[in-house]
Amino acid sequence: MRFASLGSGSQGNALIVEAGDTRALLDCGFSIRTLSTRLARLGLFPEQLTAILVTHEHSDHLAGVFSLARRYDLTVYLTHGTHAAALRQTTPRPPTFSSLRIIDGQNPFAIGNLEIQPYPVPHDAREPVQYRFGDGRHRLGVLTDTGIITAHIVNVLHSCDALVLECNHDRDLLARSRYPQTLKQRIGGRYGHLANEQAADLLLQIDTSRLQHLVAAHLSQENNRPELAARSLANAMGCNEHWIEIADQDTGFDWRQIG
Repeated sequence: MRFASLGSGSQGNALIVEAGDTRALLDCGFSIRTLSTRLARLGLFPEQLTAILVTHEHSDHLAGVFSLARRYDLTVYLTHGTHAAALRQTTPRPPTFSSLRIIDGQNPFAIGNLEIQPYPVPHDAREPVQYRFGDGRHRLGVLTDTGIITAHIVNVLHSCDALVLECNHDRDLLARSRYPQTLKQRIGGRYGHLANEQAADLLLQIDTSRLQHLVAAHLSQENNRPELAARSLANAMGCNEHWIEIADQDTGFDWRQIG
């Protein structure tokens, strides 16, 4: 199993997970043209995708999902709440149910060679989820767009072989930023985004002994710095900061092999 990011941040998100000939795209906050260009950097074409999974309805995760699904006849997996929210905000409207799979936010399912475990997270969306991926031998955990760490999140992300973990903001930088106070409270609140310190605290609560890759993701360009995120995670792991990988908004990160 391997994975790569096509971009991570408030201007657009997309992550690809591959096991054998199964290639699942997690979110698509980019236009088809932009996505195609970024896929090409990984040696892929949109026609090679198997399905799209959606975490929630915010535009940096959803904007390109349905146009991509239509163009390449891809099935979209999302919760009932996310679909209901998308119906209200998406133009053109989402495809019919024949190309949709409404999932339960806690029940596992499979797509080809991938075993997928969705799990609910606290975020200011209708029915947001994140996902853990497996191929029968290894597991990749993905956690972004959550305001706090819950006991269930800790349980799902125990003993992963790779982890893509939100480090959205540094609390001091957020407090001093030019953002209005209401936005600061939203970002730093229970239904907002993880601070570096919160991400580091998660690492102290889970078994990280199998981790081969740890990626800091969804960094705010205004309220965080890569070196601050890496330092927080490295301190929790007791490792060198250079071992921590950073998902960039413009380039994401290249293929990372698990195993």
